[in-house]
Amino acid sequence: MDQSNRYVVLDLKEEDLIAGGKHVLCAYLMKPKAGFGGYVETAAHFAAESSTGTNVEVSTTDDFTRGVDALVYDVDEAKEIMKIAYPNDLFDRNITDGRTMIASFLTLTIGNNQGMGDVEYAKMHDFYVPTELLKLYDGPETTISSLWRVLGRPQKDGGFIVGTIIKPKLGLRAQPFADATYQFWQSGDFIKNDEPQGNQPFAPLKETISLVADAMKRVQDETGKAKLFSANITADDHHEMVARGEYILKTFGENADHVAFLVDGYVAGPAAVTTARRTFPKQFIHYHRAGHGAVTSPQSKRGYTAFVLAKMARLMGASGIHVGTMSYGKMEGETDDRNAAYMIEQDSADGPFYHQEWHGMKPTTPIISGGMNALRIPGFFKNFGHSNLIMTAGGGSFGHIDGPAAGATSMRQAEQCWKEGADLLEFAKEHKEFARAFESFPHDADDLYPGWRQALRITG
Repeated sequence: MDQSNRYVVLDLKEEDLIAGGKHVLCAYLMKPKAGFGGYVETAAHFAAESSTGTNVEVSTTDDFTRGVDALVYDVDEAKEIMKIAYPNDLFDRNITDGRTMIASFLTLTIGNNQGMGDVEYAKMHDFYVPTELLKLYDGPETTISSLWRVLGRPQKDGGFIVGTIIKPKLGLRAQPFADATYQFWQSGDFIKNDEPQGNQPFAPLKETISLVADAMKRVQDETGKAKLFSANITADDHHEMVARGEYILKTFGENADHVAFLVDGYVAGPAAVTTARRTFPKQFIHYHRAGHGAVTSPQSKRGYTAFVLAKMARLMGASGIHVGTMSYGKMEGETDDRNAAYMIEQDSADGPFYHQEWHGMKPTTPIISGGMNALRIPGFFKNFGHSNLIMTAGGGSFGHIDGPAAGATSMRQAEQCWKEGADLLEFAKEHKEFARAFESFPHDADDLYPGWRQALRITG
């Protein structure tokens, strides 16, 4: 059934829709399946399925129903671009407080339309939220400024937080895990659980957390410097997440504000992030996106992009989210992924299709992870433009030839090198840990700094 007469209005102007403030706008790359209708007909079916439509005329449709149709307002068949305007009133509100939710946003914009038989593929690349609806999302409560405060730094431009992931990601018992935290914290700032770490039989959460809390106290006493830990509270059940969080805060005691809560926000969903955000508003909510590549990978033609995922994370209240290494680490990504980081940390930013004003919503911190080490950091910061972020380098710390504390120091020195605009090889001659990073990661050194062995007089 051709529904283009109802669900396609191509004379609508995007600037008028934005000025009116009554629609969420979404941009997709969409391709119709061969043998079905044309581009506009398929776009109309997509919008209908995403809002008020059915595959047949139904007697219950009235004039009001037609007033909340999702409307295709722009198509570029050659570029496979389809843009849809969703009326604000389509989005579900809480009965408890009137606020809205990402679950509803996804159900409408990435819902049944992903399985339609006449659509070869459709992937959301950007979306715009008007002020009226933006104000109904939670947004972050705790930000990186709280971590800078704990570390004794300025709460504005407090700088690089040097972090790691205890490796291996699975297989360590409680005491070896805690010992590894103690070693890294001799120099580093921040340690996170890796995403699968929780309450495995060989490392019970209560035993592990108790030992980690003790390690934090000891190393803070010895170094005189505050340390941070991101503890995984992900679970299927709301009550389990709360129980984990409460136990962790009780165990860390006077250091409770040194603890972030890690939530696997893609696999556990928006409800898990919101549970953490609302139950523990004083904690930094660390959104780990394990599994997201199933839909966000450039090879995937359905779902949504990593940019869209990051933007949704800010709306739902994540304090920080992993945004990839922008092709400077081991994870798939592009240099332009920095646009996702800019979108979540700035109050006014451009996406691939839409400009977004955040109207004072607190920022979400970019967290950089995946194959980073000291040799990659100067180039990363040059590309990114600043170092007000968290970086968690597992191999870059525990793979350092002199151990994890030296690995942490080498990363801090790499940031210093970038800030000073120094020649890296000359800088390395005066900074031992950074110099030893060349020997620790020789393949990266060969690729990034040919001739480093001669410059640093390395003969082995």
